[in-house]
Amino acid sequence: MTRSMRLVLDVWRQKGPKDPGGFVRYEAPDISPDMSFLEMLDVVNEGLTERGEEPIAFDHDCREGICGSCGVVIDGRPHGPLTATTTCQLHMRHFQDGDHVTIEPWRARAFPVIKDLVVDRSALDRIIRAGGYISIRTGSAPEANDVPVPKPDAEVAMDAAACIGCGACVAACPNASASLFLAAKLGHLHLLPQGLPEKDDRVRTMVSAMDAQGFGHCTNHRECEAVCPKGIGVAFIARMNRDFLIASVASRHEVMAHRRR
Repeated sequence: MTRSMRLVLDVWRQKGPKDPGGFVRYEAPDISPDMSFLEMLDVVNEGLTERGEEPIAFDHDCREGICGSCGVVIDGRPHGPLTATTTCQLHMRHFQDGDHVTIEPWRARAFPVIKDLVVDRSALDRIIRAGGYISIRTGSAPEANDVPVPKPDAEVAMDAAACIGCGACVAACPNASASLFLAAKLGHLHLLPQGLPEKDDRVRTMVSAMDAQGFGHCTNHRECEAVCPKGIGVAFIARMNRDFLIASVASRHEVMAHRRR
């Protein structure tokens, strides 16, 4: 028989974006070690509802580590104490009976709190809308084997494509930078032949969009890499910075050439 656990939770409660918010302490008795972290919150909310209290608002959807919506900061670390793990994949067996656990939302100016643990991450969507796609006409889909892609490039592109856009990198970064998120999106497109024609315009446009959304700049703390649930590394940021520098120099040359005409 599985022994139950008792936890003490300090949860950030905030009614809305303009409310100051604060931590509220809750007892969480009879928690099974086999529960996921979100299932534990479900049990706490059931108790609050039965007592006529407002349940804790938190984001979730797939609960399989795919959608990226479940992210919260647990004891100061986005997604909790385990590496390469989303909040929904974290199980209570990784905590001890009697533990005090602090739960709060992503902390970033670009991620305003909507309610409790729910934040508005639409700034990431606006970065993607700025250029995270292929817009040129490519005709009908070619036979896959007609477009050779070197295996190392394909594997690195797939590593970048693993990004689920959860925003943990932003929450962990002291500068609240979205550089790892953007670098993964750009790396995925720029390593494949279909993404190359728009490469320079894409990196300039998306980096500008990231800055416009209020994210900070990367200063190589590497906290983003440490908390990414998909294990995406900062080498993609170096690749993005190189692409941006090349694209910026090319743009200046184009402007100077146009002025000479």
